[in-house]
Amino acid sequence: MSRNWNTSRELFERARRSLAGGVSSPVRAKAPVPLYFTSGRGSRLTDVDGNEYIDYQLGWGPNILGYNHPWMVAAMQRQVGLVHNLGAQHELEIQVAELIQAAVPCAERVAFTSSGTEAVQLAHRLARAFTGRPLILKFEGHYHGWVDTALHSHHPSMEEMGPIENPHVVPGSRGQVSNAADNVVVAPWNRIDVLERLLDRHAGKVAAVIMEPVLCNSGCLMPRPGYLQAVRELTRKHGTLLIFDEVITGFRIALGGAQSHFGVTPDCATFGKAVGGGVPLSVVAGRREILEQMFTSGVVFGGSFNGNPMSLAGASACLKELSRDGGAALAHANRMGEKIRTGLRELAARYAIPLQVTGFGAAFSLHFTTREDLVEYRDTLADDTGRLQRFLLRAMEEGVILVPDGRMYVSAVHTERDIEETLAAFARIFAKP
Repeated sequence: MSRNWNTSRELFERARRSLAGGVSSPVRAKAPVPLYFTSGRGSRLTDVDGNEYIDYQLGWGPNILGYNHPWMVAAMQRQVGLVHNLGAQHELEIQVAELIQAAVPCAERVAFTSSGTEAVQLAHRLARAFTGRPLILKFEGHYHGWVDTALHSHHPSMEEMGPIENPHVVPGSRGQVSNAADNVVVAPWNRIDVLERLLDRHAGKVAAVIMEPVLCNSGCLMPRPGYLQAVRELTRKHGTLLIFDEVITGFRIALGGAQSHFGVTPDCATFGKAVGGGVPLSVVAGRREILEQMFTSGVVFGGSFNGNPMSLAGASACLKELSRDGGAALAHANRMGEKIRTGLRELAARYAIPLQVTGFGAAFSLHFTTREDLVEYRDTLADDTGRLQRFLLRAMEEGVILVPDGRMYVSAVHTERDIEETLAAFARIFAKP
């Protein structure tokens, strides 16, 4: 079916005359049509042309409770009537930190900031200070923010990466200073043999190994059985800290994040997106002696909006809802997502579509590929991206929105009706490729 997106197109053309690129984050311009929205409720969005959509972007992940959740609306309305920013202490800081401590295994101490990029920068600095070592080891395809020291080998080409046994450190952006790579080591993910050799080669120099425990930013790839446990053992052997970037997996795969789900406790973890339910908030959580360096050992960290009352009011409401009834809300989100994943596989088989659906219930990705085993980033480079883009446009025409890279986020408020309508839309798309 066709949809009228005329007003969105007109607004985009207007935006390009004032806003760089016409959007506030360059990745948003990659959507088939940059849509402008007026409202959202539950799992659904309405655009400026009056079209309604079942939404699986969820603000690129944060809106784990969907749109206009009554608990979050009420909490933030109360707070805006009191004070919206302080740059000083307030009880919500303690309440939210305690909620995170109660859920997250590694969270002996918590620090708040505003974005996942900032949280990773702090975690890197804390690790280097704690170990007295310069190097950070990260993995191909894993995203840890856009600053110079973190943005390496996120989405490199096969030619840029070099041999899998000793990958090149590939800058992620023009304008990035070349010496930002001097203290970075890159490894292929899910290959414990290569990681062991690289840690041996750089023995005594690696401050931390950082990873997404599920590779959500490059295809929602799951860790091989036993892989996270093996990395944990290797880092202990080498006196290297283990950092989990749980900006996506945190408060999504389980209340306690991937570390709880897989039973592997890192030394530190970064959180964002779902931790605030849609407000600007990120978190560094970890061992007491590591985080307390900001107050005992000269590690510098600051931010006028750190722990601001508006964000923490929203986060408090979100975390209380996610914690209620033994985590029933997240269990529902993951159950609804698994129904879509199962339905997609059945549709792909029925219509002979080469499709892999990787990830877990509340966050997964579609890969149009003939490869059957997607294990690490290099495996995703065989995806048919043209076919994916055609699928995304057809989905939008059917009233279903996905993340432009083929990811789908499922919230705690997606319903059985949403899933039925989504799969019916996908069936219509597959029937007329």
